[in-house]
Amino acid sequence: MTPRPFLAFLLAIALLTSFPATAGERVELIPEEVAALNAGTAFAPLTGFFLGGPGYWYRAREIEIETVPPGAVLDLFYVRASFQKAYEQADAPITLVLPSRSQAGPRDSITIRAMLDGYQQGKVRVPVRSRTKKVVIELEPLANSLLAITHRSFAGRGTLAFLTKEALTFRIKERDDGFSVVLVDTGKSPEAAGTIEGTSSSLIESLRERQIGQDLMVRAVLRAAAAESTVRSRQNHDAVRGVHTFAIDLVPADGGVEAVNRAKAALARIGRGDVSGCVLAFDTSLREQLELAALNRALAPDGSFTDPFLRAAMKRLGELSPGGAVTLTDGSSYRTSAPIELMAASTQGAQVKGYLAFLRAFIAELESPSRRRSTLRGLVAPELGVDQFDAVVELAETRERSCLAGKSTDAVEQL
Repeated sequence: MTPRPFLAFLLAIALLTSFPATAGERVELIPEEVAALNAGTAFAPLTGFFLGGPGYWYRAREIEIETVPPGAVLDLFYVRASFQKAYEQADAPITLVLPSRSQAGPRDSITIRAMLDGYQQGKVRVPVRSRTKKVVIELEPLANSLLAITHRSFAGRGTLAFLTKEALTFRIKERDDGFSVVLVDTGKSPEAAGTIEGTSSSLIESLRERQIGQDLMVRAVLRAAAAESTVRSRQNHDAVRGVHTFAIDLVPADGGVEAVNRAKAALARIGRGDVSGCVLAFDTSLREQLELAALNRALAPDGSFTDPFLRAAMKRLGELSPGGAVTLTDGSSYRTSAPIELMAASTQGAQVKGYLAFLRAFIAELESPSRRRSTLRGLVAPELGVDQFDAVVELAETRERSCLAGKSTDAVEQL
């Protein structure tokens, strides 16, 4: 082989092996205008031998771009002297094809902006004439996270609460069929999904959520019963749990006067049969399956609109109990006719025997059959996912039916 063909062969091999391996889609980001001639390009034939070979200045540039986690949307800007010359959008990972260094100016650069739902935006700037061959953008999770959405609906009034790691910045937009809440710079934890999907009540028809970049939007569609309700918002901080709460209250036009009267009449209709016998099998099973701390949070007075109803329910349970006293799981008892003992029993509602069964009976007097389970969940386990709570209640009802079946068998045997 003569020297000249041999040199040509080596040059071809060098040019072919100088291109990086492709990653994902190939995207071209090449301005229509070539940069003006400058000192760097004028001496390119000479300097190229010292910078990487003959192709350093004249071959097209390629950069592999990846994100961690993958799949982020990439905004790609070609900037020359502070002016945008080209723009493309793609999903990572990609191989970005740029003009050769000889066609780029010394101030030409690529700005890469990466966006992925639930993560902070990432941004990187790369000079076109640089030696960069690969860019990996690591995206950080959003600082704030939605831990759960709780919904309480009882006696014509309701509260929708958002539990987050940090204090919320939010926007509320009222709509013809309800309202939307935008949680700024907030992502959704895996646990929160179960508390959103399937949520409904006599006031809220459905909840839908959507992550839009760094913001989480939750849309509530209201039922006709809530059409005249006033929407109010408030924020609170639970220092013990380290949880921030942003709550939206749905207040009836009359302030809830009619609901209170209905609740009083419902309490009067509940008798001893609603809190004795096999219903206690349901009560015990439900309590044993629920986390004690969470049940305490749900039932203990906390300033919410349900406090007066729960306190009235506890008092009525005492009236139906032997000796006018409710009994706790540890054997202690409180006479609910005495205000101080009623308060003590209310703060320990999670341990009061028969209380969960009484609340079920209370709800049955006020709600339609299709709404009773969701209302019970809002009172005793608002932080539990809909499917999880359904499983818990079904097991408790199964144990109650087994108890009733056992009693029926005993009666037959006695005959």
